[in-house]
Amino acid sequence: MLEDTRPLRLSLEPLDDHVVVEPTDEEAETRAGLIIPASAEWQCRSGIVTAVGPEAEGVAPGDKVLFPRDAGFDVRLAGTAQKVLRRADLIARVHD
Repeated sequence: MLEDTRPLRLSLEPLDDHVVVEPTDEEAETRAGLIIPASAEWQCRSGIVTAVGPEAEGVAPGDKVLFPRDAGFDVRLAGTAQKVLRRADLIARVHD
């Protein structure tokens, strides 16, 4: 029996007002001095938007955003952690 050794190319296409975010868990400091901690006791996380649904306004792929730690759905896609959130769950866009 032959095995298919081609890598899988999976992607998520969010529907409606959903947004796909790849969380970043490291502590980061923006040029303006805003520190985004990785500590578990903090209530928000940061991440990079990887895809947006057709009704998700105000964000685009590549934007760095803040969102509540417990918001959305956790998804693992091709070994990478992703979050699927509603646009309304996003707290802010981070400008470095």
